[in-house]
Order: sequence, then C-alpha cells, then structure tokens
Amino acid sequence: MSMDQLATSTDELLDALDEDQRAVAERLTGPLCVLAGAGTGKTRAITYRIANGVRSGTYNPQTVLAVTFTARAAGEMRSRLRDLGVGGVQARTFHAAALRQLSYFWPSVIGGGVPRIAEHKASLVGEASGRLGLGADRTAIRDLSSEVEWAKVSLITAEDYVSRAARAGREAVGGHDHATIARLLSVYEDVKNERGVIDFEDVLLLLIGILLERDDVAAQVRGQYRHFVVDEYQDVSPLQQRLLELWLGDRRELCVVGDVSQTIYSFTGATPRFLTDFPRRYNDAPVVRLVRDYRSTPQVVDLANNVLTRAGRFRDSGAVELVAQRPSSAAVRYETYDDDLAEARGVAERIAALEKDGVPLSEIAVLYRTNGQSEALEQALADAGVGYLVRGGERFFSRREVKEAIAMLRAAVRSSAGQPVTEAVRDVLASVGWSVTPPAARGAARERWESLNSLVNLADDLHVTRDAGMAELVAELNERATAQHAPTVDGVTLATLHAAKGLEWDAVFLVGVSEGLLPISLADGDQAIAEERRLLYVGITRAREHLQLSYARARTVGGRASRKRSRFLDGIWPDDGAAGRRGGMSRRGAARQRAETFLEENPADVELYERLRSWRGEVAKAISKPAYTVLHDTTLQAIATAKPKDLRQLAVLRGIGATKLDAYGGQVLAVVRGDAVDVDAWLTR
Repeated sequence: MSMDQLATSTDELLDALDEDQRAVAERLTGPLCVLAGAGTGKTRAITYRIANGVRSGTYNPQTVLAVTFTARAAGEMRSRLRDLGVGGVQARTFHAAALRQLSYFWPSVIGGGVPRIAEHKASLVGEASGRLGLGADRTAIRDLSSEVEWAKVSLITAEDYVSRAARAGREAVGGHDHATIARLLSVYEDVKNERGVIDFEDVLLLLIGILLERDDVAAQVRGQYRHFVVDEYQDVSPLQQRLLELWLGDRRELCVVGDVSQTIYSFTGATPRFLTDFPRRYNDAPVVRLVRDYRSTPQVVDLANNVLTRAGRFRDSGAVELVAQRPSSAAVRYETYDDDLAEARGVAERIAALEKDGVPLSEIAVLYRTNGQSEALEQALADAGVGYLVRGGERFFSRREVKEAIAMLRAAVRSSAGQPVTEAVRDVLASVGWSVTPPAARGAARERWESLNSLVNLADDLHVTRDAGMAELVAELNERATAQHAPTVDGVTLATLHAAKGLEWDAVFLVGVSEGLLPISLADGDQAIAEERRLLYVGITRAREHLQLSYARARTVGGRASRKRSRFLDGIWPDDGAAGRRGGMSRRGAARQRAETFLEENPADVELYERLRSWRGEVAKAISKPAYTVLHDTTLQAIATAKPKDLRQLAVLRGIGATKLDAYGGQVLAVVRGDAVDVDAWLTR
C-alpha cells in the first residue's frame, strides 16, 4: 500500500469518530489519559486507536495488550477489533493476562505446574477462622473473606495490616479488632499452603514476584508487549497497578481510560487515584475528555449531571459533564408507592405497557441496590406474564440447551458448507426445539426457546457484520463461552446497580431510591455516601431513552410509611419545589432514618431493640458519656436480629470488638435473655 493509500485508509477509519474520539485515536505513542463519561464511546475510541496504530504500521498487533476488568468487556473489545479488520491483539482481564504469563513461565522458573486456583475463599477463611477459635457464621465468613481480599489487592500483609487498616479507617469485621484480622491473614496463608492452592490475588502476586526476581523473564514479557491500553482505570487496585508498572518497565507507552464518576468498587480495594494522578506521574501526558453522550436522551443526561453537581465539595475534579447528542424524548418518571408490593406491581405494569409500545423486553432492566429487593419484582413480573432473567443466575453457556445447541452447530460446520449461516443455524436448531414463533407458555419451555433464539439472532448479526459462515459462528461462540459474553436473551433484566455497570438498555427502572437503600444504611462517612451517589449515577446512565425512579413509603402492605426518598434527589424530585430539603439529611437525621427503617422492616426484633436502647441509655448515664460511645444503633440492630446466646456469637457481630465485648458482653447477653440488669452493680464489679 502506498503512503497516499495508507493516508486515505486511515482518514476513512477516523472519519467515523467525533473530534474528541479522534484525538484519542490519533495519539498513538507516549502516555495518554482519557477521561470518558458514561455513553461517550470510550470503547469505540480506544479500539479505533488500536486499529489506527495497526493499520498505520505503528503497532504490531501481537505486541499490544489491552486490559479491562471483566471477561465480557474483553470479549467485546476483541469482537470490535475483528470488525475493524484487526486480529491478533490481546484483550484480557488483568487476571487472565497474568495467569497466561504465570502458566507460561512457571515450569521453567519454579518447576511443575501452577498450583490449583481456589475458586472461592470461603472454605479457606472458614478453616483459618476455626483454627483461631472465631467460629464465624456464613455471613461473617463472607465479610472476613472480603477483608482478606481487600488486604491482598491493597498489597497489605499480616505484619502491617493493623497500622494500614487503622490508617484506611477500616471498621471491625465480624466484631473482630484489627489484631485478630491480622492473625487471620497469617493463618489463611498457612491453610492455602497446606492445601497446595492459591487464590485469585496470588496469580498477580506470584507473577509480580517472578518479574521482580528474574530480569530475564521481565525482559521477555516487555519484549512481547510494547503498547498498553487499560480500560476502566478508575477501578485499578494497588496490586493491579504494581503489575502494570512491571509490565511497562521504564517505558511510557500507556493509554488509560476511565470515569471517576463510576468509581463504585472502592470496598474491594479499587481506587481512582491512579487515574486522577496520571497527569502528575506523566507530566507531559495529554488529557482528553470525552463528554458527548451518544447513549442517553437529554432528559436522562440532565438528571445524571444534576445528581453529580449536587455532590458539592465531594464531586471529583476529574468528573466530566455530559453533553447529550440524542434528540429529546420521554421525560424521566418519578413514582411513589405505598409499599414494596405496590412498587413491584407498578413497575411490572409499566413494563408491559412499554412492551406493547414496541420496546423489546431484552431492552428493559430493573435495577436495585441489594439482591433482596428482587423477590417482589420477580413475583410481580411472573404474575403479569412478563419474562425476566436475574443477572447473576445460571450462566448462559452453562445451560443444557445451549451446550447441546453448540455441539450440534459444531458438528454441522462441514455439512452446511455453501449454505447461508442464517438458514443453516435455523435448520440445526429446529431439530432441538427452536421455532420461528415462541411457545405461548412461560417458564422452562419459554426460557429454552429464548436461549436458542439468541443463537439464531447472533448468527444473523454475524452474517450482516462479517459475512460469517458456520465455522466463524462456532469460533465466535467458543470465544464467548470462554469470556462468558452471552448473546442477548429476550427478557427483562433484574440486576443490582453494581452488576449493571458497563451495560445499557432502552428502558431502565431504578427501584427503592429511598434512604436506607440508596444510600444503603451501612454507608458510614462522607466517602461512603459519595460512592452511593456515584452508584445512583451509574444506574441513571444505563438508560438510553426511558427512565423511571421509584420508592415505596413502607416495606409491607399496611406497614408504617416511614421511608423517605433518597437525599440524592433533593431539589430534583418533582414535589420538592422551593421547599425541598437543601444540602441533604444531617448525620443525626440519617441515623434516625436508619433506625426507623429497621423498626419498620424488622417488627419481630423491635422489642429487644428497645430493651437494648434502654440499657444503653442507663450505661451512658452511669459513665457520663454519649450513648453512641457505648454501642452504635447499627450494632444494637445487629444484636436484636442475631439474638446471640453466648460471647462467641456476640463477638462476630459488627461493632463488637474485644474492648466492647469485655466491657459490656455479659450485660448485653443478659438483656437478650430478658434478665434484669443492675447497671450500677455491674459497673462496680
């Protein structure tokens, strides 16, 4: 290809981008920071950048490593690059890329094969907990496992956990002080070594160790990968950042892309500071802001911007203000219901109306803060005859009908040669139950049809975009199965706000936008509340055209209507007007709201909770200190719910450290049993 032809080819490629996206795609060498708002086409910009680099000869595709945070996102990136005619580029998650390298070098550096990776920490943490006599229940084991993961991704060892956890403001986990957690971290490592297994964080840690100790291995890796792109850079942990630095060495060929306003995983160790500090670490790095939102209507974009603007001093300077590019459409809907059941039914009715108006069910999502909110929604949708799928349920490629279908498609590759893939797939799948029209029945039969029909739709899409045949379809399915990148299934998606990140739908329903749910009652402190606000922002920006926010005043039918809508919507909710609350709820007001929510949602525990509050008041008076210094309301609520029978059961509860256990443990257990407690006599013992 001549230089003129190359220039023409490059220009034609970049003509598909807007001015800001093009600025990203044209900057092929050196450090580059991209601050990309939701819906602004960041994946488009970086895939075109890679394609431009390959087409222009600046990149060898085999030496490019694009890193993202989910297998699905990595699979989508590879698919887009193939659509642009660029193959051979490695697009992987941090874990997948590290495991690939570790598996390659382990036999020569360590010897043998890589140890088995434990899929879950629970059994390992449970054994470590048992050895220490902590005796934690399933919920506590989950919390302890999360703390072990946080420590490891934050590069915190057992030896420095106490000081680092205190500096980070980590609360007691399962009622255990920091010294106890430090011992757990040490014993956890012993348990892993005895079982001969490693965990997911060890994959990165072991590779880091090899790269630090073996200059020859580091040189080989750096010779293989010369250009790096990291997507969702606001979610990078210190562990991942350290590995990235070792991959780079002293080179500067790094493009990072992220959105500080979508930082919603700080509890796992992710931090946006690597993104916000990037221009300081690379002082000559240009910063490109992608602000044109191609996903959402002006109504949705205005709400998203408004929610962030009202964060006040807690809004990050790196946040972008979105500029809507789509035409004006439906207004955002705000609905208040009497109770959770009424909210679920109202949402189901609205979904049925949207489907009647032509919105496919696969383009509708209902998002909520906690998994426990899905039950009422599932029942309401089933009663309304509306199909749905709960994100996080059985994986698409694990379904029996999908496995059978793929096996038959694989077997038909040769026999279908010369036949259009659209016809061939229909012929094959018709033999296992697919039909042009869906079955009238709901339930298992309809779910099976939906799965098969999604394969038909995928074949149609590949035929149009790539002129693919059966062999290409099977290869695509194999890759998607590895990446768990499922085709679209026709049904309403039910998902938590965390699980919805990176996805989008034509219509989105945000339910439960009330104090105690959003922000969640467990969110303590300004930073935690700020993250809850960002979570709402993520939910809003999943919607392309239709968006409804709702909450219920009470949890149960006829229950006390104590819930208030989320403080994040102060001045936004239509009934606010000039009298709307300004500046959000005070800390005392928020605490009062959490207590009211607990009382309304846990009627069986109210009597014990009130007895505990009365006892706490007596103790506070006797020692001349504020009541909250004895035990927080949230701790009393946990005690009232768990009803511990002994000190061991009490010790695992949130907010009960060794000091509190020693000072008040016996009194608390007496209150739980219903015994009379003489506080003055107890304190003088």
